[in-house]
Amino acid sequence: MPAWLRRTRAALTIGLTWALGWAPVGVLVGLAVDPHGRLDEPWPLIFAYPGFAGGVLFSILLARRAHHRRVADLSVPRVARWGGLAGLAVGSLPFLIGSPTGRIPLALLYAVVAGATTTLCAASAAATVAVAQRGRSTDLPGATHESDRVDAAALLADP
Repeated sequence: MPAWLRRTRAALTIGLTWALGWAPVGVLVGLAVDPHGRLDEPWPLIFAYPGFAGGVLFSILLARRAHHRRVADLSVPRVARWGGLAGLAVGSLPFLIGSPTGRIPLALLYAVVAGATTTLCAASAAATVAVAQRGRSTDLPGATHESDRVDAAALLADP
């Protein structure tokens, strides 16, 4: 499989995983904001879309910054900062392409949206590395030599 296809597949996998993880957060926020169901908002999707975008953007940062290191060998705080940067970018995007329409002050709305995406992306990035570290045994079943090892960062790194 070509390297660009492996990197694309890995980025989409991280994005989908984060989207699936963020959707329940959307449900909880929807229950808190609209407990009686009067608003017609798809709360799981409101969180799943930025989760997907944040995961893909994080995987791009990971590919650029990991320098062929295994994900399990990366420091959790450093990767959380990369996730936070991805979240800040994703949270800023609606304010760059849209215009305010509500009564909420723009600075407050930006702080809430960008703060939430930054926090969720940082936590998702830390969780991604924590899961990789927990499963440190990256040997494939029946692996006999070094070329049979799975290098997660190499899936995203440039050839």
